[in-house]
Amino acid sequence: MPNITGFSAYADRRVWPIGLLGFSSGLPLLLTGGTLGAWLTESGLSLKSIAAMAAVGIMYSFKFLWSPLVDHTPLPLLSKRLGQRRAWLFASQLGVAAALLTLSTLDPGRQLPLVVAAALAVAFYSATQDIVIAAFRVERAGPQAQGAAAAMEIFGYRIGMLAAGAGALYVAEFASWGAAYLTMAGLGALGALTTLACEEPVRAAS
Repeated sequence: MPNITGFSAYADRRVWPIGLLGFSSGLPLLLTGGTLGAWLTESGLSLKSIAAMAAVGIMYSFKFLWSPLVDHTPLPLLSKRLGQRRAWLFASQLGVAAALLTLSTLDPGRQLPLVVAAALAVAFYSATQDIVIAAFRVERAGPQAQGAAAAMEIFGYRIGMLAAGAGALYVAEFASWGAAYLTMAGLGALGALTTLACEEPVRAAS
């Protein structure tokens, strides 16, 4: 990869998609955290139930347990067609979108166990996506553009969190919580489209 510096680094086709993947990475966090807590509060759940939902976030702390599996194990069919990194990215992004779509159909006041299960699924697929994005960024950008790629990822991540926070609350205020999570599921699908549009990176030597 040629040495790129300054603002031109952010326009490089191997760098700017990392920002979209960062958006995809930042989107789910609040949707299983603060935003979900606001929904549960509005649904009249007890503080004990809402506090228990905070345990969903622990999934991110344990992603190291399945990180080697993601790094070395091909996915049936998908890895042959998309490559190792893109296959896992695509599968995890579809998982996030599907779990958010499921959440959009539930009523926390009457279906709390299903809400917990769907939130855990969002966190699991989101944590898996984070594992792959980290490797994808390193291999795609190469050593010359790691700074720009990391900055793009963080920028996209922050925008994703903004969408999942203020954006979701805005939709919920003027429509419904179901509409808010349905919108977030649609935004989550943008990551899958980005993955399909990118080439499989050259894998680092293991």
